[in-house]
Amino acid sequence: MSNKYSPMKKIGFLNREMDLEPPAKINGHHKDTISPTLGELLKRVEDAQNNGTPNNQEHRVINLDHLDQPRSVPPFVLSFNNLTYSVKTSRKLTLPSCFRRKDTLGVVTNGETHHHQRKLSNMKTLLNDISGEAREGEVLAVLGASGSGKSTLIDALANRIAKDSLKGNITLNGEVLESRLLKVISAYVMQDDLLFPMLTVEETLMFSAEFRLPRSLSKSKKKARVQALIDQLGLRNAAKTVIGDEGHRGVSGGERRRVSIGIDIIHDPIILFLDEPTSGLDSTSAFMVVKVLQRISQSGSIVVMSIHQPSSRILGLLDRLIFLSRGQTVYSGSPSNIPRYFSEFGNPIPENENRIEFALDFIRELEQSAPNGGGTKPLVEFNKSWQNKHYPRNLESDRLGLSLKDAISASISRGKLVSGATNDASSTASTVTTFANPFWNEVIVLSERSMKNSRRMPELFGMRLGAVLVTGFILATMFWQLDSSPRGIKERLGFFAFAMSTTFYTCADALPVFLQERYIFMRETAYNAYRRSSYVLSHSLVVIPSLAFLSFAFAATTFWAVGLAGGSSGFFFYFGIIFAAFWAGSSFVTFLSGILSHVMVGYTVVVAVLAYFLLFSGFFINRDRIPPYWIWFHYMSLVKYPFEGVLQNEFNDPTKCFVTGVQMFDNTPLSIASNQMKVNLLKTVSNSLGLAITPTTCVTTGTDILRDQGVTDLSKWGCLWITIAWGFFFRILFYFCLLWGSKNKRS
Repeated sequence: MSNKYSPMKKIGFLNREMDLEPPAKINGHHKDTISPTLGELLKRVEDAQNNGTPNNQEHRVINLDHLDQPRSVPPFVLSFNNLTYSVKTSRKLTLPSCFRRKDTLGVVTNGETHHHQRKLSNMKTLLNDISGEAREGEVLAVLGASGSGKSTLIDALANRIAKDSLKGNITLNGEVLESRLLKVISAYVMQDDLLFPMLTVEETLMFSAEFRLPRSLSKSKKKARVQALIDQLGLRNAAKTVIGDEGHRGVSGGERRRVSIGIDIIHDPIILFLDEPTSGLDSTSAFMVVKVLQRISQSGSIVVMSIHQPSSRILGLLDRLIFLSRGQTVYSGSPSNIPRYFSEFGNPIPENENRIEFALDFIRELEQSAPNGGGTKPLVEFNKSWQNKHYPRNLESDRLGLSLKDAISASISRGKLVSGATNDASSTASTVTTFANPFWNEVIVLSERSMKNSRRMPELFGMRLGAVLVTGFILATMFWQLDSSPRGIKERLGFFAFAMSTTFYTCADALPVFLQERYIFMRETAYNAYRRSSYVLSHSLVVIPSLAFLSFAFAATTFWAVGLAGGSSGFFFYFGIIFAAFWAGSSFVTFLSGILSHVMVGYTVVVAVLAYFLLFSGFFINRDRIPPYWIWFHYMSLVKYPFEGVLQNEFNDPTKCFVTGVQMFDNTPLSIASNQMKVNLLKTVSNSLGLAITPTTCVTTGTDILRDQGVTDLSKWGCLWITIAWGFFFRILFYFCLLWGSKNKRS
């Protein structure tokens, strides 16, 4: 076997003293008697180090560059046959009205005088009968002009196209790949570098190791894997540098791309798919990226990548090529056979001409010669005959090696880090588990990553805290030490309405948080790095400390300054209801971020909906005055419950008087009358009603104010718990949005 199938050059987990049981032979091939888990294999190594030798040896990276021996296990072969994928396209066609009504055959049956639009649906074929194979130890590159179907083919092989839409079959070692199995043994690197900007290269890879490597693997071994991968990717000098973004200087573009590759190969997948890994890079950085991919393939992986126009240096690193033109194969084979191929077609490549550039230019000329796609038809047909003549395919050859289940087990025993392998040999899919780690471990790691990234951008929380303090200061000075007069009651109601609505509006900054992480989340969950439920729970837990701090800051700024009632117990309830309002508002905005994908649209919706919540809260119009067809919105209003809660906390004291007899005339035209005139008026009213109303008689208590405001359904604690429940409700809705809206597959 050729050198490109040589073992991986650096294995960061296996010690020289590792001694596994010799595999049994089946049909002339080696097979492990039991498919051990990765954790069990590593435990054997640890036991051997601790017990098998008198002196414990340090765990170290072993350089295997000097070894050049054939594998005892046949390589993996990924085969794809007759892949066809079409999508519906719609276009509007404006026709005269005389063609408006047609029968089912399209015959005109009537005419009128005006124009109208008809929507015509066509099928566009993105992949047309594509076949080929990719082998372990090789780099398969898919080439072609923009729109040729490169990314579509990568998506098809990576199971990112719905099964009902994709025709043909994809097999690994002759067996059909199940979606669940493919997610665990493969990785997909997107074209865009989706990384957390304030994490260093080492931290980014370490968090990926925490997700993708099983919990049974010790922390030290995970760190060793990360360090070995940093060396393999050529990132040693940038290991302590943050990734960076537009506002923070970080690593270079080529280093970012290699980090993106590293986080997906941390578990050493058997198959690696990459969409345009060299896009946007200079020639040197692009060469280094492909050189890394070659090393990955030589470590025992299948590498399939799309690339636009590789340089001659990069071409020397590639093992197989597939040229696509409008979804059809125009060449498939080794780069070295390109001159011979075009020579036999009748268009030899001139000497000293870059063969890739010549091939792409020639294919483009054929495409332009017939816009409908017929220009490349001769080349497509010639490729089929060329393949049948020089490389006749034997579909049974893939089955001659180990079965897929046995090959995966043998691959694990060689050091491949297929996360979560099990001993169950009942089926191929059962040899791997869906997730490498338990639920609670995922929550801890996600929370740690989020907090570390947030701590390095303190300006974001500082701006939010500043906004809350400024708002609280303005409210405190505007409503300074309100009295208990009728005017003071009115002002207290206005303060509570504004304060409670402000807590919800300040939660709008939670909108871009998930929108910025959306594609990172989709990339990581597409191949089972962690559960969606883990992300939702960690996302919820991380925001609680900041919300509690903001709530306390706002409550402390306003409670005593405004002169609210209740003493210390009243303050703690006031703080609790504000905290609940922040929690419900943050959950609501987070839920909207799961539905809306554009920040500006999201802000528009948030502001509008929160305005409706305030309108129907019961401040502007009492519940009994709301029209019946809008009453449902009153009970859905998030502002209603904290607003009623603080009202109950303030006025729910039947012994406290808020309006005396002489204050009855306040807020009326008689308020300008003298006290003596008000006393005389009270005597007249008393005589008329038969009641003794003196200037000091209590006319309105706190209970009367609550009744006037329509706050009679719930206690203040009921309002608190309902507000908290709203927060949990929207978090659950957010989870279902992620569950149904982040499939990351083409239809």
